[in-house]
Amino acid sequence: MASSLALPNGSMPTVGYGVWKIGKDRASSLVKSVIASGYRHVDSAANYGNEKEVGKGIASAIEYGVCSREDLFITSKLRNTYHDSQHVEDACKRSLSDLRLDYLDLYLIHFPISLKYVPFDVRYPPGWVPDPDVSNTMEFASVPIRETWKAMEKLVDKGLVRNIGLSNWNSQGLRDIISYARIRPAVLQIEIHPYLQNTRLIAFAHSLGMVVTAFSPLGQGQSYAKL
Repeated sequence: MASSLALPNGSMPTVGYGVWKIGKDRASSLVKSVIASGYRHVDSAANYGNEKEVGKGIASAIEYGVCSREDLFITSKLRNTYHDSQHVEDACKRSLSDLRLDYLDLYLIHFPISLKYVPFDVRYPPGWVPDPDVSNTMEFASVPIRETWKAMEKLVDKGLVRNIGLSNWNSQGLRDIISYARIRPAVLQIEIHPYLQNTRLIAFAHSLGMVVTAFSPLGQGQSYAKL
């Protein structure tokens, strides 16, 4: 197996360490430890609620000479509530600030679902509903993904991110974005394991020149269960 996969800007280590479900009390020390053990790809997201702690772990590893920033490949993801083009850059910059980085190697649209905007000072990360004290019902926003993607492309233009891509997308969604993208999505991240192989979607993404990465590769059907 190759140690890395080529992307439009740089290369991505084949094996990464995902920080989903890692508590804030453990995230910093765990991230520092996995980098010290040899991991160079860390997969994060605003919605995981631990990017400040992950950033502290990354900074600590660099400070102690384990590696340089250039040795690392850091991924984050755009939350559903920030799909409107006026919010995309602010959301990216918030992740950058929390992660203590000047740029991301990869920034993904986390889900193909646009939700009602929740300002940072109201709740961050915003979760799935605009006000959980009032209702547990999601409120959708009428935001065309085309507009979100244009804003993602501008992040590349500004040097805030080096590669952009998609998470939890299907084949029809890929066809749509490819039809108008100025900068094509470099990566598709989806759930892949022996019980959910997604072979046809993987083959289609590969036919579009995309790299496919897996989350929950150990499977067991427990992706959304509490640890």
